[in-house]
Amino acid sequence: MEQTTESCRRRGFFRRAGLFALAGAALASVGARAYAQGGWRRGEPLSEAQLDRMLRHLYVEIDATEDQRQRLAPIVKEAAKDLAPLHEKFHATRKQAIELFTQDRIDPAAIEALRADKMRLADEASRRFSRALSEAAEVLTPEQRKSLAQRFERHRHRWG
Repeated sequence: MEQTTESCRRRGFFRRAGLFALAGAALASVGARAYAQGGWRRGEPLSEAQLDRMLRHLYVEIDATEDQRQRLAPIVKEAAKDLAPLHEKFHATRKQAIELFTQDRIDPAAIEALRADKMRLADEASRRFSRALSEAAEVLTPEQRKSLAQRFERHRHRWG
């Protein structure tokens, strides 16, 4: 009887530990990707001034024409505006994850629901980012796109 109780406790512990590890890994992975794609610094969405500064650097880097500048600015600013609420929602669920983990009794269904919600937010952000990337690609020449790709590759260690 004692061995059965001890076995049950061990299995329960490892089951909870496994669920937490899985949930933590999924949340960390999604969080890192969303953070990297969104371009946020210190957890805050980019301000209008930061976006303008970033765009000025981009224009110099790719030697953008005035027409390209006029077309790229709204693409980038609209994407940032659309992604900001997703970023806030994504980070708001952090408190919920901590609450789920610190409960006396672990609720696997609640952890799964939180994971699914985080994945939905990440997918929505990824779709919006991809749309902006496609729109920007239509404005840029193949040479400019190659130049940007090389720049991204040089700075990839900073973005994840």
